[in-house]
Amino acid sequence: MSLKSKLSATAEDIDTLLSGILSTETAAAPNVVEAMRYSAIAQGKRVRPFFVCESAALFDVPRARALRAGAAIECIHCYSLVHDDLPAMDDDDLRRGRPTTHIAFGEARAILAGDGLLTIAFEIACAEATHPDPAVRCTLVTALAQAAGTEGMVGGQMLDLEAEEQESHDLDQIVTLQGLKTGALFRFSCEAGAILAAAPASDRQALSTFADRTGLAFQVADDLLDAESTAEELGKRTQKDAAAGKATFIDLLGLEGARARANELVTEACDALAPFGDKAETLREAARFMVERKN
Repeated sequence: MSLKSKLSATAEDIDTLLSGILSTETAAAPNVVEAMRYSAIAQGKRVRPFFVCESAALFDVPRARALRAGAAIECIHCYSLVHDDLPAMDDDDLRRGRPTTHIAFGEARAILAGDGLLTIAFEIACAEATHPDPAVRCTLVTALAQAAGTEGMVGGQMLDLEAEEQESHDLDQIVTLQGLKTGALFRFSCEAGAILAAAPASDRQALSTFADRTGLAFQVADDLLDAESTAEELGKRTQKDAAAGKATFIDLLGLEGARARANELVTEACDALAPFGDKAETLREAARFMVERKN
């Protein structure tokens, strides 16, 4: 099966799973669940759940368990986009080619939809269907909280907002910011398979290194797309970081320098998977895809 087919299969499986979890039929407050569904279902490539499933496949973890962990991280990711688009944050009105959640449903319902996606992520992760061993579930939930919280995505978002007020930036600062804002969720996605398998710490560390390099390469590629594509091509507003006065990898490295750095990071990511041999070839291909994508 090709990488594109595997990505599509994971996306379909995640949509099916989330559609069942985010049902309005028995919801106490169906209007907020409707906004949650709008924000989370049939949206994006499901890259993070894909990495969960592929990391889990290294250890022969049942796919049903991997998909649930993938659904949890996707709910975290989608909640972050809902809140990131709000007027108090990036003030965006377009996401994935259609109105952002607060434009479609109003700010109050968008905030609650984001809150709902955040909290249901932990409900999914700690359910017995995700793993029968409570200790494994506890480790998974802890890793998810760390990736989403102040030492992960939330901390990175705060640094990103603070960067708007700074007159100068350096490369280390941007690497740290993106390692929290974007990289932390990638790290969880790649480590989740090892956690579900109760694999040795060395395996989890190898996947963590792979995730760090891949996540940073993804962000460098995102900056390149932002500089070289149109809003119609990307389905979202372009060059908003430049408009906000934030430095990007392109500002510090130039277009060619940023492209070269992305390729270096992918090479380092693939090298980190050496302990898994040929079994990790799909992960290597996915890392390369991250910097070659056009949207």
